[in-house]
Amino acid sequence: MTQTDSSADSSADSSRRWDGDRLDLDAYLERTGYQGDRTPTLEVLRRLQRAHVTSIPFENFDAVLGIPIELDLAAVQDKLVRRRRGGYCFEHAVLFAAVLERFGFTFTAVIGGVTLGAEKARPTTHALLAVTASDDERLWLCDVGFGRGPLGPVEIADGAEADFDGWRFRIERRDGVLGVDEWWLHQYGADGWVDRHTFTLRPQYAIDYVVANHYVSTHQRSPFVKRPFAQWFSATEHRRLDATTLDVFGPEALLEQRKIEPAELGRVLAEQFGIELGETELDRLRSGLDAA
Repeated sequence: MTQTDSSADSSADSSRRWDGDRLDLDAYLERTGYQGDRTPTLEVLRRLQRAHVTSIPFENFDAVLGIPIELDLAAVQDKLVRRRRGGYCFEHAVLFAAVLERFGFTFTAVIGGVTLGAEKARPTTHALLAVTASDDERLWLCDVGFGRGPLGPVEIADGAEADFDGWRFRIERRDGVLGVDEWWLHQYGADGWVDRHTFTLRPQYAIDYVVANHYVSTHQRSPFVKRPFAQWFSATEHRRLDATTLDVFGPEALLEQRKIEPAELGRVLAEQFGIELGETELDRLRSGLDAA
């Protein structure tokens, strides 16, 4: 039995552990603008992922502010859906897993390491979902929490490529340790193909995400506790705020870059990322920008 086969067998169990029955599905669908069938087909999966990644931004503000990031579905729904905030990969994956469970998809939660071309080993701190649709036997990678796509699922098969409105991705299989396949997601940009992250198909459960989330959101060496970071993604552009640097990218090039003043932060977040923070939170974030 291959690892893909064993993971698919395990997914039927792991995909029932994400509190889909507690999801306010109507509120989520209103948040993302999804309208259509509520069946576990490949076309529905594609439409759900596009709606999610173009509606709910990526941001790490709670980690920077020292506010605990909770991964129970109630907390994630309150933040990303009701309060219309963003979140990072673990929050996005927990929410999307509940949606997939509610729709009846079979899936496995997995975890990967962000590489971005780095040669040294990276910790496994990125949450992903490997999904099978009812009308398709292939295994699909749903990466909804990276902040810059993909706009749809990418087939988990060696050499598989996907092009979403000019945003290009490729999957590669490599031999890993102890005979476990490693899968690499590559993205095409201004510098050509760059490996984005690597993952295996070893199933993860909610508690595994809680442990990794604790490191990412609290450890002094985690980049997510040091400076504010936000991303908004659409079919035409990717906006990124890294501390005081605002970048706008197209599929293959940097389109615009500028520095923002700390006093602009609230307006920029609202206008460019659809995120509105309270004045207390903004003041604390601005003070960190002033000191940088």
